[in-house]
Amino acid sequence: MPPQNSPVARGNAVPGDKATLDQWLGYLESIHPSEIDLGLDRVLLVLRRLFRRNPAGRIITIAGTNGKGSAVAALEKLLMASGRSTGAYTSPHLQNYNERVRINGADVGDDQLVRAFSRVEEARRDTTLTYFEFGTLAAFVLFQEAGVEDWVLEVGLGGRLDAVNVLDPDLAIITSVDIDHVAFLGDNREVIGFEKAGILRPGIPAVYADIDPPESVLQQAAAQKVQLERPGETYQLVPCDPGIAPAGSLWLEQPRYGDRVLLPDNGLPVHSLAAAVVAVRQLAPELAPSAIEQVIARLTLPGRYEVLQQQPQVVVDVGHNPHAANWLAARIGRREPGAGRVIAVYAALEDKDVEGVACAMAPVVDEWHLAGLDVHRGLSGPELVDRIGGLLPLPAATVSVSVSAAVEEALGGAGPEDMVVIFGSFYTVAQARVSLGRTAP
Repeated sequence: MPPQNSPVARGNAVPGDKATLDQWLGYLESIHPSEIDLGLDRVLLVLRRLFRRNPAGRIITIAGTNGKGSAVAALEKLLMASGRSTGAYTSPHLQNYNERVRINGADVGDDQLVRAFSRVEEARRDTTLTYFEFGTLAAFVLFQEAGVEDWVLEVGLGGRLDAVNVLDPDLAIITSVDIDHVAFLGDNREVIGFEKAGILRPGIPAVYADIDPPESVLQQAAAQKVQLERPGETYQLVPCDPGIAPAGSLWLEQPRYGDRVLLPDNGLPVHSLAAAVVAVRQLAPELAPSAIEQVIARLTLPGRYEVLQQQPQVVVDVGHNPHAANWLAARIGRREPGAGRVIAVYAALEDKDVEGVACAMAPVVDEWHLAGLDVHRGLSGPELVDRIGGLLPLPAATVSVSVSAAVEEALGGAGPEDMVVIFGSFYTVAQARVSLGRTAP
């Protein structure tokens, strides 16, 4: 997601070492004719100019329709707890580009990014790179300079042709496969699964986090003799006694270790957390189950079922497709009996399956506030009503020109026992966080 406050570069003048980060980000938006241009040839060419040999660190690549960010955050923290130095690359960001690149848990600074951008610019010469490709290579530069031992890399789109996939992983995770980005990845789970399975490599260990993998993923794993860990096959997720942990918590059991790890319901997708734990037990086998549990219990992630206030409770979530909306609806459905109303604030991009999202959320929402998104590809409030108004229960939804206006109206009518859930995209959550005084994750 391009930064929401960066100026668009005028022309293609290189900003230089003394330029600001925003000037560089504007430049990155200007140098390639397409926002998305899947393929590895251009990225690989520039990578070979930047690095004479492959990185010395271990590469962990994480793909999936939903749940990637949670898996990245969990694995990053677990590896750090084991004493490993760690770099994490993730996208998109909520409010500051720096969120995309972390070294040992801390966002890198503007000056570090500008220096890395300058190195990539020098290496690319006349090769065009998209915004995402340029930023990916810059993250690689920073991780290499810092000498981090483990590189935890989130795929931006798909897998097989994503810029992250120019590096061969030592371990791969696929969190889920469902319908999204149809124009680039296809319109069914088998085709999309094939694209995401493109991060696998012959003989490497891998984890598929969800319970129902497409045949295309299983076929690719078998063809490449990948050691594929799967729930229900090599590990089990067993419901936990509510007296021990919150409802929805699970035990992760792996017979080979003769123990189990508690995964509390902390508002993050438990299958992604489980995949991170399964991965770290291979990557850092010395990490004790008790230490793993402590890390997972403390784990939070901005924008992922993030509770911003109480009475009324305000929750923001970046879920933007039906798969994510079904997860969100199920999570809301675990509220205590007799709890107050659920008031939804929803804003989305035009290329998303807003109809599918509305159908998934309608059973748990009592009142709807639809908002416009004044960003590239954003739907206006009236456009959103045209597409989903007939799918929502009466009375008709309230329509606002902006997310901040919708949030204000929703809160104005909410009682202390109600829940206000704000969702639909990273842009939606970013604008909501700003309107509620959360200017940084």
